[in-house]
Amino acid sequence: MKLGLGLYRGLLTEENFRFAKQAGVSHLVVHLVDYFKGANPTLSSGQPNMGWGVTRNQDRPWTYDDLSGLKKTIESNGLIWEAIENFDPSHWSDILLDGPKRDAQMESLKRTIQIVGRVGIPIMGYNFSLAGVWGWTKGPFGRGGAIAIRYDESRIDKNLPMPNGMVWNMVYDPDAPPGTMAPVSSDELWERYEWFLSRILPVAEESGVRLALHPDDPPADSLRGAARLVNEPDKYQRVLDMVPSAANALEFCLGSLQEMRTGDVYESIRHYGRQNRIAYVHFRNVRGKVPSYQEVFVDEGDLDMIRVVQALREVGYDGVIIPDHTPEMSCDAPWHAGMAYALGYIRAAMQAVERLSPQTLAANQLEPAAIGM
Repeated sequence: MKLGLGLYRGLLTEENFRFAKQAGVSHLVVHLVDYFKGANPTLSSGQPNMGWGVTRNQDRPWTYDDLSGLKKTIESNGLIWEAIENFDPSHWSDILLDGPKRDAQMESLKRTIQIVGRVGIPIMGYNFSLAGVWGWTKGPFGRGGAIAIRYDESRIDKNLPMPNGMVWNMVYDPDAPPGTMAPVSSDELWERYEWFLSRILPVAEESGVRLALHPDDPPADSLRGAARLVNEPDKYQRVLDMVPSAANALEFCLGSLQEMRTGDVYESIRHYGRQNRIAYVHFRNVRGKVPSYQEVFVDEGDLDMIRVVQALREVGYDGVIIPDHTPEMSCDAPWHAGMAYALGYIRAAMQAVERLSPQTLAANQLEPAAIGM
């Protein structure tokens, strides 16, 4: 197993590359979605309509020069670029929303995947979701007052419509006409997903790229009038069976899986790991499940993270593990401190499990548990 770190575009700096190396990181997962924050005049000026911001990449797909140049920079700093995480919402908004530009956007996404393959980035992560990551509250909820994330459905309006011009909690069209998105059922969402997957996977196979689907976060039944795709662990199997392919893989988010109402994370690791479908792992701990949960430090939640690493080893997983969002610590560099804490824990857990003898592993086999298959 390899230790990785996820970095957003604004964090792709020489200083952060050094930070990663100092923490023992060898691989990076890069978020290329670029957006600016601030109220949009066509939307409500307050939460929750505002979302994360406005995407900057409208009508500008990522190019070979973009990705190859960044890859050279990453490698010159002694790191390996393992995956891209998430398409820009403006690049596939009509694929998600079944809009008039759907076919044109699909052809553009195919070219993107071909470029990703040419550059030599092995994994493209994505989350097929309309509302995206929405409904969180961030505050001093963590141990010792650390800034952490909480989700509580009693404090939000799950059915608040999503304004036109927004998808995945970002504005992709600031000039969209007034109005809101119509409700989208589970059947409609799965039909859209099958259309997407059946067309993009053959290109990914040819390009040597694995597509890795993130489960829903939060794993509610629906948000903002839109159904969620993978909010139960068995739905991952539906994804894999829909278009069988070695390129059809999973972005395995431990926190999201643990937050789901049903299932067992350790058994999910066994089930999907034995199929060799875990592309990379988001390492995050939580307390509680939908409709109410909180993100916590890796060493204190409902998941036994040492047992998680042991389960990954047992199925022969040799990919990358990265910290997911983690509580921010009280200092001059809260994000860096929180990440350093998580990275140190993961590195120690990996070393400890790697050094266990086969006899010790055999004596500590995980208890079987159903995941609702």
